[in-house]
Amino acid sequence: MSAKNAENTAIHARIHGRVQGVGFRFFVQAQARRLGVAGWVRNEFDGSVEVTCEGPADRVQRFVKRLREGPPGARVDRVDVTNIEYQGIYRSFNISP
Repeated sequence: MSAKNAENTAIHARIHGRVQGVGFRFFVQAQARRLGVAGWVRNEFDGSVEVTCEGPADRVQRFVKRLREGPPGARVDRVDVTNIEYQGIYRSFNISP
């Protein structure tokens, strides 16, 4: 692993609760851009929200903390986070269809 990869990390998360129809994806995108991490967010058919994020480890950690809080009007019951291999493939953070 190179020194650059040692400083970066990537996660996949699934957020459960009242997280659709409350601006959750827009909140996630705003937090990601504010923290300078990249990836995507999308709604899932089961009512959850799915996120993939990569960037500096400390920023990703703060991003996950924000996922657990959510925006006003949301209710986050559970956040399942899985560490995945950092690839450096995302250049921005987008809302996926």
